[in-house]
Amino acid sequence: MESALILSCLKSFYRTAISFFMNASFLRIKATDEWYTPLELIQALGEFDLYPCAPISPLWQTARVMYNKNDDGVTKEWHGRVWLNPPYTQPFLKQFVQRMANHNNGIALLYNLRGNTMFHDIIIPTATAMKFLRKCIRFYRPDGTQGGCSGCGSVLISWGEDNARVIQSCKLEGDVVSL
Repeated sequence: MESALILSCLKSFYRTAISFFMNASFLRIKATDEWYTPLELIQALGEFDLYPCAPISPLWQTARVMYNKNDDGVTKEWHGRVWLNPPYTQPFLKQFVQRMANHNNGIALLYNLRGNTMFHDIIIPTATAMKFLRKCIRFYRPDGTQGGCSGCGSVLISWGEDNARVIQSCKLEGDVVSL
């Protein structure tokens, strides 16, 4: 059963990679890191202690403690269960993911680009599980309006067994692969 799921994920990866290189329109939109995770996605994953890269003016509370870019959340002390929807610009994306891997307790939401070096060098060796979400996530803009689909799928990545169980059992549709 697990080998069939891995094969299915690999097929999905190749389809995604081909689509990505043929039509990377989601990368050509005006670059901004001010996109907010839908509240229902956060609620499906339970309570978090820390969100180290929260928006400056969040639309809702995503964790008990929230650092924004003015706080430089990469350098702050991380504690408890962490929610990570990092800025997708470099070098911030890799810095936050590396910090999550070192912290080893939380869930990250990333673009489903498994072929990049960050997945191979940081995520796969350190994460506990990944859930490839079936549905497009429509993130929110700072003014509270909801955007369209990004053109690229999303993946939840868990660090720690408790977080792996959460992504496995939450109501969000998708396929889970244990690492």
